Amino acid sequence: MPVTHVVPISHQVALHTVLKHDRDEPVIILEESISEDEPRVYVHYVNLDKRNDEWVPKSSLQPMPSTSTSNGAGVSKKRKRVSSKVPNASVSRSRSAMSDGEGSREPDRTGEVEMTEEEYDLHHHKKINTKRNFERVCIGDWLIKTWYFSPYPLTENEDAESSLAPQEKSNSSASRIPGVYRITNRSHGRTSDMLAGGMGRLVEKEILYVCDMCFKYMTDASAWELHKRVCTINHPPGRKVYQRGAHTIWEVDGAKEKLYCQNLSLFGKLFIDIKTLFFDCDNFLFYILTDATTNNDHMLGFFSKEKVSYDDYNLACIITLPPFQRKGFGRLMIEFSYELSRRAGKTGTPERPLSDLGLRSYLAYWVSTLVRFFRKLLEVMPMSAGTAPLITQGTPPDFRSPSRELSSDESSASRRRKRNKGWQGEASEEEIVEDIDEKLASLRTFVTTRNTDGSASVHLKIQCTLADIADATNLRVDDAAFALNEMGMLKRWGKLSDEDSDEQLMVVLTREMVEKVVKERGVKDGLVLHLSHVKL
Repeated sequence: MPVTHVVPISHQVALHTVLKHDRDEPVIILEESISEDEPRVYVHYVNLDKRNDEWVPKSSLQPMPSTSTSNGAGVSKKRKRVSSKVPNASVSRSRSAMSDGEGSREPDRTGEVEMTEEEYDLHHHKKINTKRNFERVCIGDWLIKTWYFSPYPLTENEDAESSLAPQEKSNSSASRIPGVYRITNRSHGRTSDMLAGGMGRLVEKEILYVCDMCFKYMTDASAWELHKRVCTINHPPGRKVYQRGAHTIWEVDGAKEKLYCQNLSLFGKLFIDIKTLFFDCDNFLFYILTDATTNNDHMLGFFSKEKVSYDDYNLACIITLPPFQRKGFGRLMIEFSYELSRRAGKTGTPERPLSDLGLRSYLAYWVSTLVRFFRKLLEVMPMSAGTAPLITQGTPPDFRSPSRELSSDESSASRRRKRNKGWQGEASEEEIVEDIDEKLASLRTFVTTRNTDGSASVHLKIQCTLADIADATNLRVDDAAFALNEMGMLKRWGKLSDEDSDEQLMVVLTREMVEKVVKERGVKDGLVLHLSHVKL
């Protein structure tokens, strides 16, 4: 019989609002600080992602309107699971909203729920991750606001405790979790030791200092400055798998560079919420995107993937640092992960669940991939012909051929287009435009009708299955179906009559519908990844 746990839970209701993004957002108070001149509260915005949780002055709280409280309680309600209390002396400086204290604690309705071992672990994980343990992280030249909790072990503080007198040492150890002692490099990978670094964090410890080369972490600015002077690493400890201009993707093996990958995972957890952080990195490969300066390669983002995934996941987690977001770097890493799957002969997909930002990024990639496919498929003229007129002598042009022989001058001018767009520091390149292959060409039917003036009009008709589309775009069938639904392309239906079978329902797509999606979603043309620069 599986092991189960009976856990008390508390359903909290938001009774206050805080002005956020020019709107009064309902909030739930998670913690209150009473040791400062101006009392502050740590709030969770009910309708926003947890990365927006923050400390706000207690004076900024406004009571929830009575109409919203009575009518919208079901909407504003946020479920919280609370386990039994563990005595901890560190809470003497701050009072939790889920404790028995009076004041600004939100009213709740308690109860008990029976959980399996897996559900209990998830419940414990969520309880630990309720509040960020660092407000900001200083890395390189950037001071970045963190998004989520990361279980950093504070080795420097614990090493300092070892030099204290026995009486002082016993007093200082009260802020640590019972049963968890000094963290050593040998015990670096143990989950209990990792959690010890974040459970007893105080409000005023708000800045974490991280080396942008080796990702060593510390809480003292002077130690961080000293480390930067002696750090000998100037690029990720791996091999180059992609390089275009100043931007390089490095492949780092988690089994060979354990400490580097563990530090990288801890840093990445500051910006990842729903992924479980594994400290055993042996089974993972890390791909770090860097920007080169004169002496160093600075990280812009990274993604990780399992070495062997039985579900064919091509990505476990992905992060683009906030200062470099919305610049195409995340798209580059997503495209590279799919290129790895294609070269391995697999149809990849990212590991679930996806965060809201991850889903948005992947949806943009899936939509752009399908748009490029439909544009190529619903094109009468060969893509390599460009905008130049197609001239033949003696016979009409053969549009069904996936490739045609042009004159030498015409071929060189139309098959390669100069593209001067790119990131700063990258030279302009020539992009090769490819036609569709024989398999896709067999799906196309050309219908030519005669016009009254003696000319003719050529129309294109394609009949294919969703599996054909997914296979041609190297996407999973469910990913392609989800993207098509989000594009609004599954709304127009028709019936396909076949002499050998009954009538079948079919989805009708037109080139006008494709161009409408391009305009509405601002789909960018072309790939960010250049296959000629892949070094695999």
